[in-house]
Amino acid sequence: MPDRDQPAPGKTPTSPSPGTGVTSQMDINISVTDLYTIGIGPSSSHTVGPMRAARRFVDHLEAHDRLAATAHIRIELYGSLALTGRGHATDIAILLGLNGNRPSTIDPDTVPSLISKIRDSGKIALNGKQTIAFHEVESLLFLTDQILPEHANGMRFMAFDSQGGQILSKDYFSVGGGYVVSHDEGDRAETRGHNIILPYPFTSAGELLAMGRDHGLSIAEIMLANESAWRSESETIAFLDEVSDAMMDSIKRGCQTEGVLPGGLKVKRRAHALYLELMDNPERASRDPLTVLDWVNLYALAVNEENAAGGRVVTAPTNGAAGVIPAVLKYYQRFCPGVTKDGSRNFLLTAAAIGSIYKKRASISAAEMGCQGEVGVACSMAAGALTAVLGGSNEQVENAAEIGMEHNLGLTCDPIGGLVQIPCIERNTMGAMKAINACRLALSGDGQHVVSLDEVIETMRQTGMDMLSKYKETSQGGLAVNVVEC
Repeated sequence: MPDRDQPAPGKTPTSPSPGTGVTSQMDINISVTDLYTIGIGPSSSHTVGPMRAARRFVDHLEAHDRLAATAHIRIELYGSLALTGRGHATDIAILLGLNGNRPSTIDPDTVPSLISKIRDSGKIALNGKQTIAFHEVESLLFLTDQILPEHANGMRFMAFDSQGGQILSKDYFSVGGGYVVSHDEGDRAETRGHNIILPYPFTSAGELLAMGRDHGLSIAEIMLANESAWRSESETIAFLDEVSDAMMDSIKRGCQTEGVLPGGLKVKRRAHALYLELMDNPERASRDPLTVLDWVNLYALAVNEENAAGGRVVTAPTNGAAGVIPAVLKYYQRFCPGVTKDGSRNFLLTAAAIGSIYKKRASISAAEMGCQGEVGVACSMAAGALTAVLGGSNEQVENAAEIGMEHNLGLTCDPIGGLVQIPCIERNTMGAMKAINACRLALSGDGQHVVSLDEVIETMRQTGMDMLSKYKETSQGGLAVNVVEC
């Protein structure tokens, strides 16, 4: 019988087709609060999603008066979660969620002590209330040779009473960006209200452009009007400002922090040294006009080093791609003319509109799409957003977003050691650079182009379906097997 923590000989889980079963989101309204969530690293699908799922499971037990009767919990992880979960801190995330924590509110600095307490005592307090015995070797299983048919990121939570009788069993699926669904529950892990009527509903870039032309609205204005179906405009603006501030904070922390990233690869943080070099040589820009690119590299490195260390970042739209949008937003704020607070808000709104189309028509899960669904989507979002705030038309925005994805098609997800470090950190710098260049290309044209954004999204979806599962966040192919771990 094969070891449960290793793939069975000759057996590689095959990813289910994206856009089916619980992952279909064509008819679900998607808010900016779904595209941007403030949480912790290193992964939205493998850390944030599982933490939310665990918290939802114990919430369900408590809401149905079953928490007090629970004496034992068993969790089974499947597919990509099982194969790369340890490197992505899925085990830690589940313990935190069972204990009653949420990714949006937990202090990353408290995580080591919380986990040590659970592991040292062999006990866990479900939702901070019902204390039960919990030994990971028996209660948290990584089933690396199995996969649930609905999605590559599947989890099964089971609760039992003191006699061994099953109280509850629920399957959850982390479908990208920290977004969690199950058979009988839609997401909005911490809020509700997807199935509402929007003033400007759209499921494609073509529909979005048509609405802009018919109503004389920018993409940001359409998105802001739709957000008002959930909450007041002032609340949405406050949320956008909070997201922007959190992104800038993650850049700042990354620039200030030295050391080696956790996980065993001994990857040294580079952002701090690059920051000091740039700050100590202000005249560098006069000698090298490309110095601005060093700053963009710095911003992306800083965020993704924070993410890899389990720090606080903004899922945008995923954690593995968390550095692209902040880096391009910071580039806009620091190096572009005519910067305003509204400009930063419109940047985030435009990017969210583009990201929502990817979620509806394809996926932002690397376990389904490879890294084209993470860094590729983030690049597309950032390219369109930058184009918008630099005065581009809706058609130029759509063109930039298309360019951003077209040149990320086929990008695989092959993290060495299952860690969100190599090639993930540097890949965010490349995504940010491509986004800026895509914007410049789009602004040099009139918005007319051959390949539409909808066509490139469909191409991405088909490419993801055709991509071998070993290249989709399993660490069974690519760099993950051709580079010897340190």
